[in-house]
Amino acid sequence: MPQVRVKGVSKHYPGLTALDHVSLDIFDGEYVSIIGPSGCGKTTLLRCIAGILEPDEGEIYVDDRPLIGVPPEERNIGYVFQEYALFPHMNVRENACYGPRVRGLSNRRIRTMANETLEMVKLRERSDSHPNELSGGARQKLALARAIGSEPSLLLLDEPLGSLDACVRLGLRLELRRLAKELGLTAIHVTHDQEEAMSISDRLVVMKAGRIVEVGRPQDLYINPREIFTTNFLGEANFMIGNTITTGEEGVKLDVQGERLIVPPRELPRDVVIAIRPQFVRISRPGAREVSEGWAGKIADKTFLGEAVRFELNLSNGLRITARTPLTVHEVDFDVGDEIIANFQKDKILTFPHPMGDLDRELSTG
Repeated sequence: MPQVRVKGVSKHYPGLTALDHVSLDIFDGEYVSIIGPSGCGKTTLLRCIAGILEPDEGEIYVDDRPLIGVPPEERNIGYVFQEYALFPHMNVRENACYGPRVRGLSNRRIRTMANETLEMVKLRERSDSHPNELSGGARQKLALARAIGSEPSLLLLDEPLGSLDACVRLGLRLELRRLAKELGLTAIHVTHDQEEAMSISDRLVVMKAGRIVEVGRPQDLYINPREIFTTNFLGEANFMIGNTITTGEEGVKLDVQGERLIVPPRELPRDVVIAIRPQFVRISRPGAREVSEGWAGKIADKTFLGEAVRFELNLSNGLRITARTPLTVHEVDFDVGDEIIANFQKDKILTFPHPMGDLDRELSTG
């Protein structure tokens, strides 16, 4: 049985549906991230689970216990906010003691639990400091210590790293997952940062406009998503519109603005959307021995990214696409204006039926 079960949950405000019949199962010990653009409903969903908000309809269960109508303090859930929500008049130890004290535990047990949680987040030596004396990363660690100090069965994290510097976020996001796994907690982590979510999660929940678009393992949703929106939201991709010409055992032949593209056998309608991530676009010089086919074009722009080089390509068929090449590959020697041949890694080409409406609206993260 799932540890967390959300069934048909909706939340409405005047002129806005924040959640639209959302259903989701999360299993014991999972670290799940809910991601999506601002205003998609991810924080609203988290607050409904926590009891900060009550849904207009639907059911929420944790450990098979129905939570609708149960006050937040009786749900045995730890909540970590983006803005820390620490008590400024309390020192580090007193903040860490707050959860166990509210539960009515003995003073000895409270001290033991506070020391253990502060040791976990490496803040025990700062026990006498106040929140305003700590760095942003240390304050968020203290917020985590306070949340896990009451021994919750479920940990909710609402954009916990959103206000921190990039270098601090990188280390702390891995620390969050490590602690949750060591403590055997089920964690639901809300973020709009795709890289953050993919690096720490067992599964991702992708949301848009109050609905769940897709759920799956990070690598599956990145490499082989079922939805166009997921493809676009989880990382850069080149999108092209094509038409199916023929289908056979050797593959499906597509026409893309006068160019031919063959993809592995699959069922496709006449009008399709093709997507390929930049790292699966290879560029070579015209006439190179290893190049037997491809699309001609020129380098329009070149950007150094540290571990890779990003190229923007103007193709002869009028398309502009992006390629991303590791520094270890000799193709990074290309310069703006150079003629190239672009090839696509065939098993990484994604295809989708063309949406009934506008493609830009389907891709939109706004």
